[in-house]
Amino acid sequence: MKFSEQWLRQWVNPSLSTEELCHQITMAGLEVDAIEPVAPPFNNVVVAEIVTAERHPDADKLQVCQVNTGEETVQIICGAANARVGLKVAAAQVGANLPGDFKIKKAKLRGVESFGMLCSEKELGLAESADGIMELAPEAPVGSDIRDYLGLDDNTIEVGLTPNRSDCLSIAGIARDTGVLCREAVTEPDEKSIPDTISDTFPVSIESTDDCARYVGRVIKGINRQAQTPVWMQERLRRSDIRSLDPVVDVTNYILLELGQPMHAFDLGKLSGGIKVRQATAGEKLTLLNDQEIELKDGSLVIADDNGPLALAGIMGGASSAVSESSVDIFLESAFFAPDALAGRARGYGLHTDSSHRFERGVDYQLQRRAIERATELLLDIVGGAAGPITEVVAKDKLPSRDTITLRAERIERVLGTSFDANEVTDILQRLGMEVQANGDSWQVTPPSYRFDIAIEVDLIEELARIHGYDNLPSHPPTGSLAMAPRSEYQGDLKRLRQMLNVRDYQEVITYSFVDPGLQAVLEPELQAVKLSNPISSEMSDMRTSLLTGLVSTVQHNLNRQQNRVRIFESGLKFIQSSDDIVQTQVIGGAICGNRYDEQWSQTSEKLDFYDIKGDVEALLSLYGVEADYRPAAHPALHPGQSAEVAVNGESIGWLGALHPAIQQKLGLDQSVLVFELQLEKILTASIPVFKSLSRFPAIRRDLAILVDQDVSAQSVKECIHQDASEILQDLILFDVYVGKGIDSGRKSLALGLTLQDNSRTLTDEEVEEFISKIVSGLESRIGATLRV
Repeated sequence: MKFSEQWLRQWVNPSLSTEELCHQITMAGLEVDAIEPVAPPFNNVVVAEIVTAERHPDADKLQVCQVNTGEETVQIICGAANARVGLKVAAAQVGANLPGDFKIKKAKLRGVESFGMLCSEKELGLAESADGIMELAPEAPVGSDIRDYLGLDDNTIEVGLTPNRSDCLSIAGIARDTGVLCREAVTEPDEKSIPDTISDTFPVSIESTDDCARYVGRVIKGINRQAQTPVWMQERLRRSDIRSLDPVVDVTNYILLELGQPMHAFDLGKLSGGIKVRQATAGEKLTLLNDQEIELKDGSLVIADDNGPLALAGIMGGASSAVSESSVDIFLESAFFAPDALAGRARGYGLHTDSSHRFERGVDYQLQRRAIERATELLLDIVGGAAGPITEVVAKDKLPSRDTITLRAERIERVLGTSFDANEVTDILQRLGMEVQANGDSWQVTPPSYRFDIAIEVDLIEELARIHGYDNLPSHPPTGSLAMAPRSEYQGDLKRLRQMLNVRDYQEVITYSFVDPGLQAVLEPELQAVKLSNPISSEMSDMRTSLLTGLVSTVQHNLNRQQNRVRIFESGLKFIQSSDDIVQTQVIGGAICGNRYDEQWSQTSEKLDFYDIKGDVEALLSLYGVEADYRPAAHPALHPGQSAEVAVNGESIGWLGALHPAIQQKLGLDQSVLVFELQLEKILTASIPVFKSLSRFPAIRRDLAILVDQDVSAQSVKECIHQDASEILQDLILFDVYVGKGIDSGRKSLALGLTLQDNSRTLTDEEVEEFISKIVSGLESRIGATLRV
């Protein structure tokens, strides 16, 4: 919210400097973001009138103007194309100091003397650019100081409001809070009821009362389209960053700033039948005031007549019914639209307007009639015309209700750490416009219609703290007894997993849960993503189905910036649409690429491979004693020959491997990227170590070299051995894989080491041979293995 300090002080004028006033507003929760002067310093510039304007004898583009400055008529050479007889202008006299340390002196231009300068808005520091000299209103008083005439000794104040304080999106709202804070009376414009002088009305009906519970309209006929918006109104609009367009539009914008009620004016001659507030039908089209044609969606609220939609309710009017230079009869509207009905609607069409900004946050539902009376008063003063009776349609049962809230003294003390005098509580709440009824140590409080943010007891306590002053609240160091919460040994800690990855040279990243649907479809084409109904942008419109999307994007971002060695990890939720439900799973994932170690003199560079990331995953799992199996993976984003599924007790808990070469090429990655993702719940279930006495008897090692088909994995061989093994098998390792000379095509040799030991006796050769024979028979029958001779 940006506004003129002079305008605010017309409503409430505390004895505070600009800085003190802004500090007090900020400390009350209305943070002031900026204070800027309306105009830079300059002097000796007056309102003047061009009496004559003749072409310069030696320059086609210059004019020799005789200018009345109020005290005398002086000659000024001007090159602006819009300089003409009778025009009121801003004239800098000889000796004037303009912005940029520019001093006006008597000069000669092509041999003709000039005693001053006719100024543009840019030369006075009032605009970034200008097409010609500044044109003032015909009634501007000649000879008056331009700073006084335009009220330029002023500041603009910009307040960064939180979404809950929609009541302060107006001068009236800011003045209300300022008056309460400074204990000053607020001087509001007189509320006048403008009598109707004609009987003309326009029918109004509300079909969607849930979305629009009140609609107020008024016909005004015979307006003067030649009238100009007064300078004081233009300046107030300009200082709030709203450009003056024409008197009718300016008045509706002025009411929006003054009272916080968005309004709209229709050309009555372009309306047919009657106004209908209804839901749009999918496929209807509407051209907006910004010339954007939109196709309306089901559920959008529109203002329509018998011919179709006229405006996107609470957002923007339509071009077909807009007030134009030929309009002489208008229909003013002022309505209350439910915040829930408009939330996100404007962004759904790629729009954000002053009206939608206010309606989405909440507009006073009792303000509409007052706003239309005030707008009528201003319009009749500026453009004339005759006003008809007010048409008001209300669905009272659909209007918001203000429930009574119980406020307790003990709750105030508990939350704020200090007690309040009962009279002070009542005084503060009443000055904030609330109805208060004291009842012993409690109060029954009903908030005003414009305070949508007050619904529960702590909201009232916040108001007490704001107005009392946060600086005035006592400070108490927190005290309390701390107790160690019991923690199960079977429950692991995510923090330790993070530390483990940090130790292994990973850096933690945090990426958005909202991801690019295009990239996600490439990486996880088989999973159904959760679509956002109101995304930040089209590139962030899906909820992630895997951490892989954010991790790969981060790797890509770093590689594109010459960071060729990347080791990152992330933990968080992934979201998968399942029927009518959303399955959320806590996972941890990582991505690595580049060299195994940073560049150094003592060893050559080696690229990371599958076994590097497998080693990292094994380190994570070993932290809590999780024993996993690794099986060939069929993940669409992974290289089929360099990937594995991670399983615990036969259940898949994640995957690891290299990105598929086709995906690397599509993403423009010039090196292999290795990734992993694991379910946190499965790896945070700790296995408690149990003591087992060491055997006093010798262990026996037997090595087996077997031949199997190429597609048989070492893991399946180990599983086969464990099926036939007894408790004497203490360890099983794979220590060699061979393919080549002496091995049939399509076969490979696996060398396995088996360690055998019993806890109660020394194993005999016969027992060992029997055990090995059983293992070999099982391998032959199940996977077609043969002993290598």
